[in-house]
Amino acid sequence: MTAPSTDTTPPSGRQDRIRTALRIFVVAAWVTGIWLLILTGRMILDYIFHVDMPSWATLIGQLHGLFYMCYLMATMNLGIKARWEPMRWLTTALAGTIPFMSFWIEQKRRREVTTAFDL
Repeated sequence: MTAPSTDTTPPSGRQDRIRTALRIFVVAAWVTGIWLLILTGRMILDYIFHVDMPSWATLIGQLHGLFYMCYLMATMNLGIKARWEPMRWLTTALAGTIPFMSFWIEQKRRREVTTAFDL
C-alpha cells in the first residue's frame, strides 16, 4: 500500500484548463475594456458636447454589449475552474461596466490565479 500524496499542486490537466481559461479571460477583459472606453467617448460626445453622431455609432454600444457577454462567459469559465467564491465573481463581472476597471481587475485576477495555481 502506498502513502497518500502530500503534493498540494493541482493535477496537470487542471492547470492546463485554468491556463486556457485565464488566457480567454485576459483577452475578453481587454476587448471589453477598450470597447467600453470607446462607448464612453461616444456618449460624452453625444450627451455632453451634443455632437451629431452618425447612424453607425449605435453599433458601438451593441458591440460593447456583445463583448461584455463574452467577458461574462469568460469570467464564469475561469471562476468555475479556479473555484472562486461568489463575491470574487461579482466584482470581476461588474468590472466590465466601469471604465478602466476591467484592466485593473484583469491584472489582479491574473496575478491571483497564476500565483494560486503555479502557472
